[in-house]
Amino acid sequence: MILKRKQYLLIVSTFLLSILLVACGSDATGGDGEETYNWKFVTEEQQGQVQYEYAAEFAERLHEKSDGRINMEVYEFGGLGSEVNQVELLQSGGVEFAIVSPGFTGTMVSEGQLFALHFLFTDDMRLNQQILDESEALNVHLTEKYEQFNIKPLAYWTEGAMQWTGDRPLTTPEDFQGFKMRTQTSPLILRSYEAYGADPQELSWGELYTSLQQGVVQGQENPIFFIEDAKFHEVQDYMMISEHNIYVAMTTVNTDFFAALPTDIQDLILETVEEMRPVAYEMQERMNDELLGAIENNDRHPTEVIELTVEQREAFREKALPVRDFFIGEVGEDGKKILEMLIEEIEAATN
Repeated sequence: MILKRKQYLLIVSTFLLSILLVACGSDATGGDGEETYNWKFVTEEQQGQVQYEYAAEFAERLHEKSDGRINMEVYEFGGLGSEVNQVELLQSGGVEFAIVSPGFTGTMVSEGQLFALHFLFTDDMRLNQQILDESEALNVHLTEKYEQFNIKPLAYWTEGAMQWTGDRPLTTPEDFQGFKMRTQTSPLILRSYEAYGADPQELSWGELYTSLQQGVVQGQENPIFFIEDAKFHEVQDYMMISEHNIYVAMTTVNTDFFAALPTDIQDLILETVEEMRPVAYEMQERMNDELLGAIENNDRHPTEVIELTVEQREAFREKALPVRDFFIGEVGEDGKKILEMLIEEIEAATN
C-alpha cells in the first residue's frame, strides 16, 4: 500500500510539473508587437560536456538570429529527472527541445535501437558523421517512427567512438563472462553484451559512479570525453580503446509544438540545426582527444589504457553480428528495411 501511494504521488508530481513547464513556455508579445518565445532545451549531460555545450551554443545562435525574440533555457542532466523522464516531458510538451540518446527510447521506438548494434558503422568518425547527416534510412524512415510518438528528430550526430572501462582488462569475449556491465535501458544493448557472455545491468548514468565504486557494476561504455568528465576512470582500473560503436545523439523537438510555429521561426530553427552539424563534430573531436591525454596522464587515479588490436576487435565483431538477427526479430519488417538501407548506405560511403 505504501509503495502504491508513493507511485501515485510520483505520477501526480510529474503531471503537475508538465503543466507548470508548459505554462512557463508560453509565448508572449513584445513591446514592438512581435511575438517572443521562451523555450526549454533539456540535455542528458552536464555543463562542459558535449550535449550541454551544443545546446548552449544552439540557444545563443537562435537568440541572436531572432534579435532576442527566442529565449531558450538549457537544462543539465538531472534538472528535470532521469533520461526517461526527460523523454516523457518532451512528448507531453513539458519541454520543447531535447537531446535524446536513442538507447533511452528503445522500449518505445524499437527501430531506434539499431544504434546499439556493435560494429555497424565505420572506423572513420568523419565519414560516420557524413552518413548520419545524409542517410535516408535515418533522416526519413527512422524519423517517421519517432514522429508517431510526438518526437521530431532534427539531426543525428555522434559524440565519438564508444570505449569500455572495467575493473579488469576486456580484450576478448571470454573476459566478459559473468561481467556486470552497465547499460542504458535498451533490450538490444542488453542482448549485445549477453552475446559476449556478460551480465548486463540497466542503470541511469546518474547512479553509475557510485555503482562502479561499490562494485554494483564492474564496467561501462561511453565516449572518452564522458568517461573523463564524469570521473568514471577514477573508479576503473582499465580503459579499452575498443571503438565497438559510436555514440549517437539526436537533436529533437516536440512534433506538435514545431508544426504550430510560424514558418519563419521554423526556418530559423532548421537553419541553426544545419549550422550546428560541424560545430558538434568539432566539439566531440576536441574533447575526446584532449581528455584521452588527461586520463593517460592522471597519476592520482592511474588507469591503464589498452588499445585493442585488429584481431581482438574482429573476435568481438564475430560475436556481435548475430545480434542483428535479434534486432530484426524484435522490430519487424519496417525495422529490417531501415537497417538494410542503412547498411547499404554505409557500404556505399566506404566504396
